[in-house]
Order: sequence, then structure tokens, then C-alpha cells
Amino acid sequence: MNKTVLLVDDDLFQLKLYEKLLSNNGYLCRIALSVDEAEVILKNFDIPDLIISDYEMPDKNGFEFRKRLLKNDLLKNVPFLFLTSVNDEHFIQQGLDLKAIDYMAKDVPPMRILSKINNLMLAVREHYERSLSEVKGIAEKLNLRNTPKEAPILNNFSIHYYNQSYQEQPGGDFIDFIKINDRYTFVILGDVMGKKWGAWFFSFSYLSYVRSAIRLCVFDGEFSLPTILQKLNRVVHADEFLSDIFSTLSIVLLDDESCKITYSGAGDLPLLKYEKDKEDLISYQSEGILLGFSEEGTYNEIAVTIEKEEELYLITDGIIDFELDGVKRSDMNLLKQKLHQLKEQHEPTENIVNQLFNKHTSQVDDCSIIIIKRKVNEAK
Repeated sequence: MNKTVLLVDDDLFQLKLYEKLLSNNGYLCRIALSVDEAEVILKNFDIPDLIISDYEMPDKNGFEFRKRLLKNDLLKNVPFLFLTSVNDEHFIQQGLDLKAIDYMAKDVPPMRILSKINNLMLAVREHYERSLSEVKGIAEKLNLRNTPKEAPILNNFSIHYYNQSYQEQPGGDFIDFIKINDRYTFVILGDVMGKKWGAWFFSFSYLSYVRSAIRLCVFDGEFSLPTILQKLNRVVHADEFLSDIFSTLSIVLLDDESCKITYSGAGDLPLLKYEKDKEDLISYQSEGILLGFSEEGTYNEIAVTIEKEEELYLITDGIIDFELDGVKRSDMNLLKQKLHQLKEQHEPTENIVNQLFNKHTSQVDDCSIIIIKRKVNEAK
């Protein structure tokens, strides 16, 4: 995926020069002629990988811009490079004191500028990867996982799943399979609202509550999905730690003896079903609101029947979201058409996820899918 650079300078010729240089070498550039324009871009687009800003600009200069960024928790850690024509040690030190990673003189030859930017981005990436590796290592030691190592093996259903985090950063999607006994298995797919690390952190709290709610209800002989969701929602809403942190949730209960399937959801995307001889996938839409959004949530339960060789698809919104010309878009119909086409081509279930996620360069969020298929050779 191309690295995004925000260029800020009141000199349009200089902006276009840098934009062409970086664009021709694999960077995606956004340009702004003032600090105000830059702040509009930062508000309306994804956070860039690097900000390069001139120091001398009317109204608000580069130093003031940097001070404003440092007060923003979402932007203060974005690598920042000062661009200046003022070769003055005092100005340079001021910029470095504002936690800028470096400065760059405007009269430096273009290829040297490119080399400097490439080296800076490489150093930032290496530092991030080391930090990410350390955090993942700690999470593994604490047995913290928001996706399982494998799906359960059932007699009459096969389960395949896939999760791809955005830009290889931990995210808010979570998956779980809770096998109560040889007959009943709960399939869980959720998406915590938020970005990257924050959502990833809260996903463990949600998973813990989901597991507990299901186990406690089952111990009391309660398998009603709306009842489970209502109890879960009340607990989540009362948790001050999760205040203003909401999550979608899809729950499917598989009865491996009778082959019955029930589904319920909270603010989730529709459950999709592939039927033979149909030109489109069937959608089952839950009525429940996001977990934690309101103390009293109303949830419904839908009975779903699938015949041999038919499939169900649980998805999070990252799989239908994409970026086109710098604008985030969502298209459920596009996903349904692609899934239907793959099934019409008799693509094996285990290969569908590879086809969906292969070279997914337009990904803008975590992507998750769970595929439940009715087996041909039933044990019964």
C-alpha cells in the first residue's frame, strides 16, 4: 500500500514540484496551501504517514501548525518534517524542540530529498514493527487473542473464517467459536467501533463479556439468542470502562443434530446466504442496536435453513468498504455479486477467502468473514 504524505506550503509551484517527485516514486500525496487547508484534509481523510510543512507561511506558520498537531491525540505522533528556506540554527532547533523528526532545506537537489524521505519512512517503519512485535509477543504470553487458532470440526457443518487487519495493525474485529457440547456451537463475529489499537484493546473486553454471557445463559438452560444479547447489552452498558465504546455483534447458533440454525445480531451487517439456482444472495437483517448504545436493547431471532452445499456468510463492514479516488465507499451489492460469481464458478469454500482478499490494496478497515457450509455427507 502506498504511503500517504501531506504537503503544506503557501508556494503552489513548490508544492507541485514535491508532489510530482513523490508521486512518481510511489507516494500518495495530498497538498495544502495553508495550515487551515491542511487541517481540513486531516479532518476528512485518513491520517497520513508523513507530514511535510513549510515554516514560513502567512496567517499560521509551520511552528504554529506543529503545536496544534501536538495537542491532537490522533495526530501528535504522525512523523513531521519541516521544510524551510531559512538556514538558521535557531529556527532549526525550534522545529526539533517541537518533536519534528527532521528538517529539510528547499534548495536540496530533488533526488537527495527523495532519499531523505525514503530513509525517514524506513526508520519509522522499522521502529513501528519492533514495537508491534513486542506488543504482540506480550499479548501471546497473556493468551490474549481476538481470533481463534482454528474452527471447530462439526458433523453436519463446515466452518471457514478469515481476518485481515488494516495495514497489519491490530484492529477491532473479533471472532470466536464456543462449542457447548457435541450438539450446540455458537459462532461469534464482532466489530468494536474505533481505530486500530484502541479498538483492538477493547475487543478483548467485549469478547470476555460475550463468552461469559453465553456460558451463564447455557448453564441455566437458556439458548435464546435475544435473551443472551439482552443480558450482554445490559452488562456492557453498565460498564464505565466501555463508556462510549460500542460494538456490532453477530451470533449464529448451530444445532449439529437437527441441522437447525438460528441467528441474531446487534447493529451488524446482514447475514448472507447462498442458495443454488438463485441469481442473488439472500440477506437476513437483524433488528438489534449496537451493544452498549442503550440500556434496553430489543433483539430478534431468525431461523435460517440451508440445504446441502449451501453457505452462510457473516461479515464485518471492512469487507464492503474501499477507497476510490481518496474517498471511502461501501458497496454490499458488489460483495454479493462477487460471492455469487465465485459459487457459480464452483470455487471451493476454502478458496473463496483467498479470492476475496487477494491483493486487497483498497482496504480501509479490518476485514473479517466467516463461512458456514452445510456438508453433503451428513452423519445422520
